[in-house]
This record gives sequence, C-alpha cells and structure tokens, in this order.
Amino acid sequence: MNDPTAPTPPPRIPPRWFIVTAWAVHRALYRVTGGRKGLRRPRPGVYGMMRLHTVGRRTGRARVAIVADVEDGADIVTMAMNGWGEPPPAWWINLQAHPVATIDLPGGSRAVRASEATGAERERLWAVFQAHEKDADLDALARMRGAPTPLVVLRSAER
Repeated sequence: MNDPTAPTPPPRIPPRWFIVTAWAVHRALYRVTGGRKGLRRPRPGVYGMMRLHTVGRRTGRARVAIVADVEDGADIVTMAMNGWGEPPPAWWINLQAHPVATIDLPGGSRAVRASEATGAERERLWAVFQAHEKDADLDALARMRGAPTPLVVLRSAER
C-alpha cells in the first residue's frame, strides 16, 4: 500500500556529464542541419526550443544558447537554470547586464528585452511552464536548488 505520509524521494536528474553532452549534441544538430532541426514551437505538454543571442557582460562578445521556452501571449518565457545545478546560467547573467537580445524561433528572429517575472506574474508563469512539462515535477526539481529558479520574460523590444 502507498503511505501518503512517507517521504517522497528527490527527483532523479541525469548526471552532469549527460546534460552537458545533450546540450552539445543539440547545438551540433542545429549547426549541421543549417537550423532546420533543433528549434520548435511549444505545444500542449511540450515546451518549445529557441536560440537566445546575448552579449557577454564582461567581453561584449556575442553569445548563443539554446533554451526551452513557453509562450505567454506575445511574450516568450524561459527558466534561468543550468541543468538544475546551482549556478545561474551565463546567458541569464549576461541578460541582467544587457537585457536587449535576439531570439531565433521556428519561422524567424526577433529583438526582445528580458526581465525577471516576480510575484503573481511569476506564480502564473510557473503554472504555464508546469503545464508544458508532462513527466517532470517542477516543484520537486526546484526544491533541489538553493534559490528560486528565475523565470525570464522576453518581450518584444519594440514595445
């Protein structure tokens, strides 16, 4: 019988080497196919994938990362996490220093301005992200980190 008071084990995440390898393979797939593979629009139960172009906070050099996203109306939302590891991803630190960026989505690119969702907006967007994660318990994964996972809202730079 299932004991509802029994502690639940922490979620299982792949080892760091696996996550880093998966990221490298994903970037290579995008490059080898000339961008025809590797990006996708979000759909019910599945988050999207986009390329995020940032400017290095110290070097001023162009940086690119492929990250998961969901749509919130005209806005794009992503989680600033580093494979559920503690340090924030470099792209998020870069966006905090230089919030204007470019994103590549299936069908085109656009200029955006990044900001962190807080308060009620963050709670609402967390629920949106949860709806796109079929098999993962985002709350359990988030509890593995020492600080809340920032949700980054990418709004059109023209607004």
